[in-house]
Amino acid sequence: MASTVKWPAKAMPRRYIISPRANAMFALLPFEYMILTGCSAGGAPSFDLFGAFFPAWLLCGMVGIAGAAVARAIFVSSGLANALPYQLAVCTAIGVITALLVWLVGFGH
Repeated sequence: MASTVKWPAKAMPRRYIISPRANAMFALLPFEYMILTGCSAGGAPSFDLFGAFFPAWLLCGMVGIAGAAVARAIFVSSGLANALPYQLAVCTAIGVITALLVWLVGFGH
């Protein structure tokens, strides 16, 4: 035999009720995403490599790493590495400058 006892209805606590302001915020959220897109209508700068599109910043980063490695090799071969303080910071700065110059010359406007 099934129980026919009905539980008394309880009022929902105020903290679980969503305010109209929150409803409006959630309704406008898709529009905010459309307005705050990171790239222009043309898309991010990229190039075709072996049939796939690679971002230009990735190429510039690789060139910067190669520039830092070449600078380190020059410092070691010339003996300047023994006299140069903060070698990591200097080689990192040379790599960043190389990457930014490649970005500016290759993809700058």
